[in-house]
Amino acid sequence: MANVALIGASGQAGSRILKELSDRGHRVTAIARNPAKIAALPGVTAVKGDVFEKDALAGLLKGHDAVVSAVHFTASDPDLLIGAVRAAGVARYLVVGGAGSLEVAPGQRLIDQPDFPAAYKAEAAAGATFLDLLKGVDDLDWTFLSPSAMFVPGERTGSFRLGRDELLVGEGGSSISFEDYAIALVDELERPAHVRQRFTVGY
Repeated sequence: MANVALIGASGQAGSRILKELSDRGHRVTAIARNPAKIAALPGVTAVKGDVFEKDALAGLLKGHDAVVSAVHFTASDPDLLIGAVRAAGVARYLVVGGAGSLEVAPGQRLIDQPDFPAAYKAEAAAGATFLDLLKGVDDLDWTFLSPSAMFVPGERTGSFRLGRDELLVGEGGSSISFEDYAIALVDELERPAHVRQRFTVGY
C-alpha cells in the first residue's frame, strides 16, 4: 500500500486513477482546484490545491511515496510541477501523458500529421514539451504514460497492450478507455517497469 498524491483528481483521467488507487487499497491525497468535485472513496483525502502555486503544492505533496499528475498541459506549467515534486522530496513522479508525441512511423509524430485535429494541437504540443523536459530530468524517477489517440470514457476490461514510443493501433483504431488507462498507470506505480521512460497503452 502506497501513500500517493494525485494532482487533478477530479478530471476525466484523474477520477478513474483515483478510483483504481482506492480500489487497490492505496492511501490518496486527492488534489483539485475544487475538492467538492472529488469522489468520496475509501482511503481518499480531498484537498484544495493550485498547480501554479509551487510552494503550497510542494507542501501538499510532501511525505508521499509517489506523485501522479493528471492535469491538462495547457492548464499547468511543467517547470512548476516538476519543481514542486522536487521541493517536496518525492522521488517517484508519474505523468498522465498525451498521444501527440507518439510516432506513427520512424521519426514521424502523430501531432505532425496533416490530419491531426487542430482543436487538440495546443494540448498535444504542450504534452510533447513536457515529455522533452522530463527527458532531461535525472533526479526524479519519472514515468510519462501516453494514452492512445482516442482517450475516452469506457469500460474497465483489463485487456490492453503496452508499447514504448509508437502509437498503438488495433482493429478499432487507436484507443484506450480512461478506466483501462488507470489500470496501466497504477500497475506501473506498484511495479515500476518504465522509470525515466515514456510508454503507451492501447487496445
